[in-house]
Amino acid sequence: MLIRVDPQSTVPLFAQIADALRADITGGRLAAGERLPAARDVAEALQVNLHTVLHAYQDLRDEGLVDLRRGRGAVVTPAGAALAGLQAEIVALVDKARSLNVSPDTLSALVKEAARDR
Repeated sequence: MLIRVDPQSTVPLFAQIADALRADITGGRLAAGERLPAARDVAEALQVNLHTVLHAYQDLRDEGLVDLRRGRGAVVTPAGAALAGLQAEIVALVDKARSLNVSPDTLSALVKEAARDR
């Protein structure tokens, strides 16, 4: 797992860290039950404040991607790991839409409508 941050970016550091970890989870590179690195280790490696990493981990917890337990750290949830399959289906949907020349805005509207109807 490789986490990179750009201190010059307008995206907050905690969001960059959360985005990198979210991509690893939804991309299937982190499995259910797998531990994320200790927040202290990530903070040290990236040379950021510990609370910045904890903020990222808390955001992932709030999204249901990881479970945070004192003494156990951050662990990928089964629901988080299941998103890897959903991600693959989304990629296939986007590819199909492109082949039909469906614009991203139209595809987004179709997905929102389908989600609302369920």
